[in-house]
Amino acid sequence: MTEAAFPGVGRHDNIGAMEPLSPEEIARYHRHILLPEIGGAGQQKLKAARVLVIGAGGLGAPVLQYLAAAGVGTLGIVDDDRVSLSNLQRQVIHDSGTIGELKTESAAFAIARLNPHVRLIRFEERFSPEAARRQLSGFDLLIDGSDNFDTRYAAADAAEEARIPLVSGAVGRFDGSLTVLKPYETAEDGTSNPRYRDLFPEAPPAGLIPSCAEAGIIGALTGVIGTMMAMEAIKLVTGTGEPLVGRLLLYDALSARFDTVRYKRRRTTAPRVSDAQRTL
Repeated sequence: MTEAAFPGVGRHDNIGAMEPLSPEEIARYHRHILLPEIGGAGQQKLKAARVLVIGAGGLGAPVLQYLAAAGVGTLGIVDDDRVSLSNLQRQVIHDSGTIGELKTESAAFAIARLNPHVRLIRFEERFSPEAARRQLSGFDLLIDGSDNFDTRYAAADAAEEARIPLVSGAVGRFDGSLTVLKPYETAEDGTSNPRYRDLFPEAPPAGLIPSCAEAGIIGALTGVIGTMMAMEAIKLVTGTGEPLVGRLLLYDALSARFDTVRYKRRRTTAPRVSDAQRTL
């Protein structure tokens, strides 16, 4: 683990305990502060937030960029990969000059140029069930931009155990999806919020879903889904709007169509893998 800048602040309990915004930060985030739904209090929550992002690739790139620009005080990055030329068609946080570098390092430099107020914690390793508790320690929110089901299930289990929200997104060739998970809380009707396995009971058979290296992917799609993941994170941190809890948002880029599928906590044996799962 490598930490850039200074150690991040702990979890925030109330606005009074938060660090005030400096004059430079007030100017930087002025368009946020003008919004009644965010305001100075919401911007302080963003500054106090500690968000861990799995993956500094196609989805992680816009997530990291927009959360850094928004003023999230501490960002953690989990990725053990290095930048390659084929990444640059969609992983826009990296550039030609960082080919061969660790993605965590390349992303950290880009974030430092974008917003020097953001603290960076780098984990140059994979997210796994064995490392999850250590990696998640001290973070308020987990964002999963990984590209495989093993990591998605591990992220969902770890976030539920830590009782922190999870924003989970995925992309295919021309389609993508995202949802928010808070299974440790109850819905308005008193029922428990759904888990990731309530949506996707089991991983699809090996080889059913080809990787982007095998099937290809349109680069801008990762920007669409990654930016929406960042928006869900900002909503969760500031308490603004209605996060996608119990709702799976589907995007078809070829038809420019969005659909939303509602799902609940399962109480019976789950059915077979659905078409919605194949979207992921």
